[in-house]
Amino acid sequence: MTAAPRTAPHPVAARLSFLDRYLAVWILAAMAAGLGLGRAVPGLGGALAKVTVAGVSLPIALGLLVMMYPVLAKVRYDRLDTVTRDRRLLIPSLVLNWILGPALMFALAWIFLPDLPEYRTGLIIVGLARCIAMVIVWNDLACGDREAAAVLVALNSVFQVLAFSLLGWFYLSVLPGWLGLEQTALDVSVLEIARSVLIFLGIPLAAGFLTRRLGEKARGRAWYETKLLPKAGPFALYGLLFTIVVLFALQGDAITSQPVDVLRIALPLLVYFAVMWAGSMAFGRAAGLDYPRATTLAFTAAGNNFELAIAVAIATFGAASGQALAGVVGPLIEVPVLIGLVHVALATRRFFPSSTPSTPAPATPEGASRV
Repeated sequence: MTAAPRTAPHPVAARLSFLDRYLAVWILAAMAAGLGLGRAVPGLGGALAKVTVAGVSLPIALGLLVMMYPVLAKVRYDRLDTVTRDRRLLIPSLVLNWILGPALMFALAWIFLPDLPEYRTGLIIVGLARCIAMVIVWNDLACGDREAAAVLVALNSVFQVLAFSLLGWFYLSVLPGWLGLEQTALDVSVLEIARSVLIFLGIPLAAGFLTRRLGEKARGRAWYETKLLPKAGPFALYGLLFTIVVLFALQGDAITSQPVDVLRIALPLLVYFAVMWAGSMAFGRAAGLDYPRATTLAFTAAGNNFELAIAVAIATFGAASGQALAGVVGPLIEVPVLIGLVHVALATRRFFPSSTPSTPAPATPEGASRV
């Protein structure tokens, strides 16, 4: 995927496919449909939650896999070595994701929710779960570097396995103890985190790699990128919309029946996403990164692994807990905010130094989503 030249004669929206042009509309409609279903159909949330994969509802798991596969099939895996050598990208990403992100969410949770310990704990868990799924879609929509996104997501996955439980113990027990604040225990094993990463990243990553490897070997790269990818691309959007409908159907009744609580949870999340994204984007510009890599840095730092956060909250505190509700409100806010930031990102391209596009892609025909 390439960023448009600075002198492009047409506005960004005019160059998008029909699906991409109205993506915000589709997402809002999916959220409304999910909330409506959860409210209108008694017991729907319980039925959807009965069958789980790695602690996540099976329908959500299937939606995530369908969503991620087309984007990972677009990655040019023979270019990954150029990303792994870029310390200006890798080191800031680790610092933003595993030091600044959790610390910011911890601070915001205590500032905005000092009297609501369940919601506060849920938000801290969301902050610890770094994104390995939807960020790939947001990055692709914003014309980020998809090879860099694949590397950073893989890196986050490794750190998630190694650091999630440790950071949960630190931010919920140790640090509050040092500050004289209320402490909370979080019981989640490394094996549970590893299983979640393997399912939600390992399966679509392996499928995407094999599809490109076998497709290029059989018919060549030109055929693969001009014929096969445009047909597979829209399924990422279909998977995204399906996931959103199911996700909000699971907690539709809780969300619509507790609007004040949802609003209180939403406020720190809004601040978090705005600060993490804008700060990361500004840092990328100051560090001399080109637009695609700065965008990838910003979206991987701002996004969170809501499916893991929800699974951990449900497993530890129960499906009807305030912690689980806070986890569900996470994507309720993240989805529209980050899709809005996609448009903000595209509008900032002129402020970045020009560079040779790192992931050239064929023109997208009308009606074939770039996702």
